[in-house]
Amino acid sequence: ITGENGTGKELVARNIHERSRRWKGAFVEVNCAAIPRELIESELFGHEKGSFTGAVARRTGKFEQADGGTIFLDEVADASPELQAKLLRVLQEREIDRVGGQNVVPVDTRVIATTNRDLEKEIKNGKSGSYN
Repeated sequence: ITGENGTGKELVARNIHERSRRWKGAFVEVNCAAIPRELIESELFGHEKGSFTGAVARRTGKFEQADGGTIFLDEVADASPELQAKLLRVLQEREIDRVGGQNVVPVDTRVIATTNRDLEKEIKNGKSGSYN
């Protein structure tokens, strides 16, 4: 979903979720531009105990929280190209890797992504990836 800030992209995404067969599942919102680059993988995919300093317990990520429902990735174009590649893998394989994990975790999550950028124009102009 594309559009300028304040145009109701989140309302459209929530409406899609509420009118779908996934309406009983969670609607999990993530603003990709608001989460520091060092934390976003752990936020989205979760982490295992001891995987980094401060990881004192296993933490469930947003994709697992949205299992059976919808994850709303706001401003996904602000995510790094590396993270975008990992998101593509989640879409293709329907599984995630927790940070520090040994096993993949299957997820059944609809992904709705938004941006306020004109991505077609940026691609034509040779711009791609994050501007963070």
